[in-house]
Amino acid sequence: MRTMQSLQTFTVLVLSVLIGLSWSLNPRDPNVCSVWESFPTSVKESYAHPYDQVTEEPCSEPRTSYRCTRHRITYKTAYRQAVKMDYRRRYQCCPGYYESRDKCVPRCTKECVHGRCVAPDRCQCEGGWRGDDCSSACDDKHWGPGCGQLCKCENGGLCNPVTGACQCPPGYIGRRCEDPCPPGTFGKGCLQKCQCGTGGSCDKVTGECLCRDNFTGTFCEKACPKSRCSLRCPCQNGGICQGKGICACPPGWTGEVCTERCAEGRFGPSCAQECVCHNRGHCDPETGQCQCAEGFTGNRCSEECQVGSYGRNCKGVCDCANGARCYNIDGGCLCEPGFRGPQCRERMCRHGTYGLHCEHTCHCHDPHTLSCHPLKGECTCQPGWAGLYCNETCARGYYGHGCLEPCLCVNGGVCDSVSGRCHCAPGYTKCILIFHIFCFSAVVSWRGRYCSIPCSKDTWGPGCNATCHCANGALCNPADGSCTCSPGWQGPLCDQPCPMGTFGPGCLKRCDCLNADGCQGASGQCQCLPGWTGARCAQTCPEGTWGRHCNQSCFCQNSATCLPHSGACICRQGYWGPTCQHMCSAGVYGDQCSITCPSCAHSSSCHHVTGQCVCKPGYTGALCEQACPVGLYGKQCTGVCRCAHNSSCHHQDGSCLCPPGWTGPDCTLRKSGSMNFLNKIYCITQAFADFEINYSFFIKSSNS
Repeated sequence: MRTMQSLQTFTVLVLSVLIGLSWSLNPRDPNVCSVWESFPTSVKESYAHPYDQVTEEPCSEPRTSYRCTRHRITYKTAYRQAVKMDYRRRYQCCPGYYESRDKCVPRCTKECVHGRCVAPDRCQCEGGWRGDDCSSACDDKHWGPGCGQLCKCENGGLCNPVTGACQCPPGYIGRRCEDPCPPGTFGKGCLQKCQCGTGGSCDKVTGECLCRDNFTGTFCEKACPKSRCSLRCPCQNGGICQGKGICACPPGWTGEVCTERCAEGRFGPSCAQECVCHNRGHCDPETGQCQCAEGFTGNRCSEECQVGSYGRNCKGVCDCANGARCYNIDGGCLCEPGFRGPQCRERMCRHGTYGLHCEHTCHCHDPHTLSCHPLKGECTCQPGWAGLYCNETCARGYYGHGCLEPCLCVNGGVCDSVSGRCHCAPGYTKCILIFHIFCFSAVVSWRGRYCSIPCSKDTWGPGCNATCHCANGALCNPADGSCTCSPGWQGPLCDQPCPMGTFGPGCLKRCDCLNADGCQGASGQCQCLPGWTGARCAQTCPEGTWGRHCNQSCFCQNSATCLPHSGACICRQGYWGPTCQHMCSAGVYGDQCSITCPSCAHSSSCHHVTGQCVCKPGYTGALCEQACPVGLYGKQCTGVCRCAHNSSCHHQDGSCLCPPGWTGPDCTLRKSGSMNFLNKIYCITQAFADFEINYSFFIKSSNS
């Protein structure tokens, strides 16, 4: 007996130590995982215990001496003891690890004889030792006890120091690594597919594409122009060439030409970084993020799904009954004692019995009972029933499971004790106080879950069974079905718009608009005629716009005016066309180019706006009938002659008319030979003549 007690005491102590150790683990340790465990707990819960209080008080009708009975539900807080199943998170070392001095260290199934355990079932051997457990001193060419067996692996294959099995290098397969990879494959185990095009072949070890003559590109997919191939980068999968034969691999890839995926537990550029994912989680070779297996979550997949969830990313929702907990991986239900079935809905005992051996008879009132607990015999009542044996109805004003839900029906509605649904009273009489003195009784129909909503706008009358016929958003009176029109409408059914010039509720307001064809019936907003804007339509459209609401743009050209009501262009004098885009043609001018030009001499034209003659160079006058005065020339006779020896110039182009004996562009060059006396006399006479003409023009110009 003492031995048994001592053994029990020792067991309790060991369990206490183990529990203490489990709680001492640091949750931040990357190799610590969490699981959920259930435990029963006793709780004290409160509930509202209702009872009906009946009183008498004066009725609301002051003209009567009757006293009215009033029912009031009074709530009293009561308490009861209950056993509740709760859950808590417990920390333990992740699979493949064990606790050592408050730390979780990796466990190797085989002891690392001459090395150390660096990861679950992975030994790091000391120099000169090989094998899964670092127990063999054989070199690469020998194996077996005493290293007496010679390795027969070919093509650089390594021999297992214990079994002699060959571990083939990339590019070879076979029992002795004697066979190169079949065409189109490469790498370790010849499991990778070549990506090279028709212009090249694949290196069986690295997967690098070896191009034929006149082909280039990473995959030998490009033909060289004119048989001259440029330098090519052999790096695949987004790798970047860094010097001759060196590839910088992107995240998730490694190898000479970036054709090898990162090994499990490695990630990043050239697979240089290490990651650890627990509970069968896999490391993303590019980002290093753990992709958790079903039933687990967290950065390292070290957390078990919360209670009530399961599956991939813990998105599954458990469906277990009778306090059962579901399996975090596939959602299977772990039934509590006394229940079975996929969702633990089936009792172990036959109907009407309970107990460890189903030896007791349930005393629950069967028609109103959901179940009798197969072990305890406790009755679970159907909604609307209560009591130890489910033989009591809910108290007035309560419904549902355990009769704990209070009824919320108003306006004479009656509550269903099972569902709590309110049965609204048809034609419920409601007292409406007027001036707080008189009570006007009206029959009002209600609907809704709690009978708190009057009939909808489309129905009226007792039970909301009559259909309203009000139009244009009018409100239907729930008592008599009469229509209350929306602003802008009138008539018994609110189907007639307000007459022209009126608006608002009952069409009683007058429109205050100018230059409009009425106003909006609801708001009174003026509906302006085309070309007008503003609150009262008193302003014309802003320049450059036209039409109703002034939302059209004018397209008139040459500074023409746009009519605000139609958008038509009013052309300035000298222009014509739909948008005034054309200038008057030769021979006409003025408004719409309707006036014929005067007879301008010397083939001169007239101005397209004023009709004034526009003279050709060398002519002046109202009709361009006069040549330029002596000494002047050109357009509008503004050019001044620059001829020597008082020579005159041509009135059109200004060319000099030299006297005898002189020549050149400005008459400054003397002709060969001497002048005779008659020539001299002629020059003197001509000079006086020119002086007289110029003097006469000067006198006339001064007088004018």
